[in-house]
Amino acid sequence: MNRFAFLALVLAGVSWGLGFPLGKLVLRETDAAHMVLLRFASAAVVAAPFALMTAQARALFRSPVVLLAGALYGVAFMVQFEGLAHVSVTLAALLVGAMPALIAISARFFGETVSRASWAGVIAATLGAALIAGKPDGAGSPLGVALSVGSLFIFLAWLIVMRRAPKVKAPMAIPAVTMIVAAATILPIALLMHGPPRLDLSPVAWGSIIGQGVVATLLATAAWQYGSARVGAASAGVFINIEPLMGAAIGVMLFGDHLTVALCAGGLLIVAGSFAVVMGERKAAKAAAE
Repeated sequence: MNRFAFLALVLAGVSWGLGFPLGKLVLRETDAAHMVLLRFASAAVVAAPFALMTAQARALFRSPVVLLAGALYGVAFMVQFEGLAHVSVTLAALLVGAMPALIAISARFFGETVSRASWAGVIAATLGAALIAGKPDGAGSPLGVALSVGSLFIFLAWLIVMRRAPKVKAPMAIPAVTMIVAAATILPIALLMHGPPRLDLSPVAWGSIIGQGVVATLLATAAWQYGSARVGAASAGVFINIEPLMGAAIGVMLFGDHLTVALCAGGLLIVAGSFAVVMGERKAAKAAAE
């Protein structure tokens, strides 16, 4: 089961990583709040059949934990992409590199055992992200950096709340309900900030919005939900750094961000940290079996 859990976590990291460059394309034509609203609206449309299919799934709309998780998720993305509007794709993506360390510390705080392999992976991945993002070189404003970092703490709250979500048989039920609650939370905020969203966007923008909604939001969330439920929080958290690695790579290839020695070295540390966690978990599983 751990093998599939780790594959799901890799898929989540890759899918989330696509959200940064796709978001940058949409931000050329609209503001961040409207982009996030349209992103979650498209995710909610696709998620609706999974959320309404069974009585057990519909009952999740009455769960305080799931409702809180959905609200936190929507607000976290609003704050994150408001920050993205003021920083480069690479810098915004790489600031997420602090997330595994935050997750590991919170897991230890809540009494979860964190293995040496997980700590090694967290340290390597965090150092990798810090190495790349440590010198922004004017790639973002202080406001953009503050919003991007602030969003990490909201995401951390979401992760902690999701650990307490009720158990259901349908694997897509909780992610689907989360999407709908998040969209409902974002709607009044976006309308209050900027009024109704523009709908006369280009095909590129609409394609990016749908890609964000279906792949970088619904699929990523479902994959994370599956994988993180089967491994420790700290081990799962390391794979979040696939997101900034993807975002940084696409930022270099498509948005003209500079490829540096630091970026390459940081990427290698992120990958090495992920492998350290996988190998450590395998070793622990074998030891437990014996």
